[in-house]
Formats: sequence, structure tokens, C-alpha cells
Amino acid sequence: MSILRLSLLVAVLAVSVVLALTNPTTDQYLGFVQAELTKAIDRMDQSTSQREGAVVRSIFRRHSQELLDSMVRPHTTRQNWGALSRFETTVLGTRVVVIGIGNQFIPVEGVDEAILTLGRRVF
Repeated sequence: MSILRLSLLVAVLAVSVVLALTNPTTDQYLGFVQAELTKAIDRMDQSTSQREGAVVRSIFRRHSQELLDSMVRPHTTRQNWGALSRFETTVLGTRVVVIGIGNQFIPVEGVDEAILTLGRRVF
């Protein structure tokens, strides 16, 4: 085996180990969902008055964990593929698919629709 092939094999193995060690958990996924909801609420608040926006943000901050635990966590499945995970959540009839790799999340399907539906339903 040549040095080039051996170096390439070592590099691929090192990247695989790093990806496996940084494979996101379900709790990290829920943190991602919470951050996306917060962004959506901030965008919706631009069309409301300052006071109403503050009330909505305050309610969300107080009850966001309850919302995640009751509406998102029970309807989420995680497929762990070692180096990455596939998260699928069905919220209020909307299917959301997100890929988690290297502690990062890549929305694949339905994230914007689910956030809008959830935001309308809650508020």
C-alpha cells in the first residue's frame, strides 16, 4: 500500500471518528427546534406592536420547554447512522425531516411549514 493511500485511509478514519463523536442527540435536536421557533416568533413580532411582541416572547420563554416536551419530543424519531442522525418529527400533521451531523442541523423537509403551523396554533 502506498503512502498516499495510507494517508487517505487515515484521514477518512479520523473524519469518521470525529463525526461519530459529534453526532447530535435528541436533546440537541430539541434545542435546534427551540432556536428555530424563537427566530420564527421574532419574525412574527415585527408585524405586531412592541408590547404585544414582548408578551408573546415572554410567554414563549416560560412555556417553550413544555411545548417541546408535549408536542415535539413524543413525535420525534431519531435514526442514528453513526456519523450522522436523521430526525423525523410529525407536528400538527406536518412532517419535518432534519439531518444532524457534526453538531449541526440541516433542514431537509417541512421545517418552515411546521414552525408556522405551531406558531399559529400556540399563539
